[in-house]
Amino acid sequence: MKQAEQGAEVRPDPVDARLGARLAELRGERGWSLGELAERSGVSRSTLSRAERAEISPTASLLNRLCGVYGRTMSQLLSEVETEPALLVRAGEQTVWEDRASGFVRRSVSPPHPGLRGELVEGTLAPGTDIAYDRPPVPGLEQHIWVLDGALDVTEREIGHRLGVGDCLRMRVWGPTRFRCAGDTPARYVLAVVLP
Repeated sequence: MKQAEQGAEVRPDPVDARLGARLAELRGERGWSLGELAERSGVSRSTLSRAERAEISPTASLLNRLCGVYGRTMSQLLSEVETEPALLVRAGEQTVWEDRASGFVRRSVSPPHPGLRGELVEGTLAPGTDIAYDRPPVPGLEQHIWVLDGALDVTEREIGHRLGVGDCLRMRVWGPTRFRCAGDTPARYVLAVVLP
């Protein structure tokens, strides 16, 4: 556990702790060393180790790379750190995860279940936030992006789209994508994800 400057113990965020444990389990299930996972994901051994021990809060980009290696979506991974699947998840009980480094907040709206192919996610990007993913977690992933507030620039296959309130973009993701808050106010959107 982390130590605060004045000697008080600082516990890791509970979601980060469960997420780190699940990442360690996934690596262990495959029998990979940290070095092997680093080669497969392009993430340094030290970063992987610190994420597994919940010493850092993983970024969206890091989780995307690991999801690609493990063949699951980010929502699937996050649902695996929940206690048990439910049919109904109240707004106050939905898992919220924040990439503090970029200003991205992700709310898992759909009740988690590993056997479902579709899910809903609410994303919020602070002004100036620009997130690039080098590859999809699952090739051919279908995404529908519906903007609720603000403006969002989405780039996929080197084609850029400016989305305003009420606009919806459908895409099947095979390569790099980029999400950027295009205005002076936060961009809030619904992301519907469907596994191929």
